[in-house]
Amino acid sequence: MLFVHTATQPPLGADTWVQSQIIGGLDKTRVDVHIACAFGAPSAPTPTFSVMQGIPDVRLIPVDFGRERSSTADQGRWRSLRMTMPSLPSLVRLVREARRHNISVVHTTDRPRDAFASLLVARLTRSKCIIHAHVGFDAAWMSRMLQWSMKRADALIAISQFVASTLIAGGLDASRVHVVHNAIDVTRWIPRSGREDARRDLDVAPDTLVVLTVCRLFPAKGTTELLRAFASAHVERPNIRLVVVGREMTPGYAAELGALAVELGVAEHVIFTGQRSDVPRLMAAADIYAMPSMYEPFGLVYLEAMAMELPVVALDNGGTPEVVENGLDGLLSDPGDLHQLTAHLTGLLDDPDRRRAMGRHGRSRVESQFTIAQMARATEGVYRLLACASTGDAKK
Repeated sequence: MLFVHTATQPPLGADTWVQSQIIGGLDKTRVDVHIACAFGAPSAPTPTFSVMQGIPDVRLIPVDFGRERSSTADQGRWRSLRMTMPSLPSLVRLVREARRHNISVVHTTDRPRDAFASLLVARLTRSKCIIHAHVGFDAAWMSRMLQWSMKRADALIAISQFVASTLIAGGLDASRVHVVHNAIDVTRWIPRSGREDARRDLDVAPDTLVVLTVCRLFPAKGTTELLRAFASAHVERPNIRLVVVGREMTPGYAAELGALAVELGVAEHVIFTGQRSDVPRLMAAADIYAMPSMYEPFGLVYLEAMAMELPVVALDNGGTPEVVENGLDGLLSDPGDLHQLTAHLTGLLDDPDRRRAMGRHGRSRVESQFTIAQMARATEGVYRLLACASTGDAKK
C-alpha cells in the first residue's frame, strides 16, 4: 500500500486524520504500508508528517510537491497539469519506490493535486488507485483535475451513503463506489472526565446547563441559527450557557456572532473560546452538543459528542442521519426550521432523563458501529476487491 498526502500547511485536515487512523488500524501482517508526505523542516514539520511519523510499522517517503494551491472548477486539466509540473521529481521518486516495493494500491484523498498525482503513479506502475471522497461530488466547484481523476480511479471510498449518492449522481460508476464510515478511537473520549475542572475554567456554576458547539466558524455551520435558538430558550431558562468553540474561517464572522449575542440580550451567557486543543475536556463540561450545520458529508464531531454521552441537536440533512439516529442519539430538525430547532433544544434542556438516555445510546452506537478497527477492516475489504479484480478471481 502507498498512501499519498502532500499537504504542507496547518491545520491537519480531517481527511488526512481519518487516513492516519485507517493506517494505524491496518493489520501490518497482511498490509505493507508506505506513506508519501511532505516532511517539512526539522524545526517545523508539516502537520501530516507529525501525525504519520507516530504510526508504527510504516515506511515514510519524503515528497515535495510545493505549497498546495487552490484549484477551482474553471481551471482546465492542462492548466492543472502545468501546476503539477514542479512536483515531477517527487513523482519520479514515487514511481521508482512503488516499483521497488511492489505497491499494489495507491490510496489518497480527494485533494485535487494528490488525487491526480496518485492516479499518475498508479497508471505508471500498473497498480490500483483509490480516491477517498470526504465531500460530496459537485461539478460547480470541484476542479476539473479532481473530476478527471475521480472518473478514472479504480475505486472511490465515500465516507457516507450521502457522499456515495452524490458521486453516483455526478456520473461516477456505482460499481466503483464503496462506503466506509468514518470512526474515532472511543478510548480517547471518556464521559465526564475532568468535568468539574473544565466548568470552573469556563466559570460555569455546577447547576448551570451547558450547550456546546465545536466547529470552524463560518455561516454554513449554523452557529447563527444556534445562537437564535439559544436566545429563545434562555427567555424562560436563565440558568443555561452556550459555549462556542472554534477558529474563525470567514473573516468578521466571530464579531458578527458577538454582535448578534448582544442584540439578542444573551451576550453574558455566551462564551466564545476560540480554537482549543482540549475539546474532550470541554465536552465533558457540557450537557448538550448542538451544531445545526447546513451541510455535513459525515460529521465526525457528532461521533465525538456521542462518545462523550452527549445528546446531539443537529439538522436532518447530508450524512448526519447516518451518524445520529433521530430520537435515539439526539434530535434532528428540518433545515431552515428555527422553531423546530428551538423546540428540540428546549425539550432536551427540560428533560435530564432523556438527555442521559440519549447519551448512553449514542456512546453504545459509537462503540459498536464506529470503531477504528471496523473502519480499517472495511477499507481492507476494498483493497481485497481490487486485488481480486486484478487477478480475475472474484471469489478470493
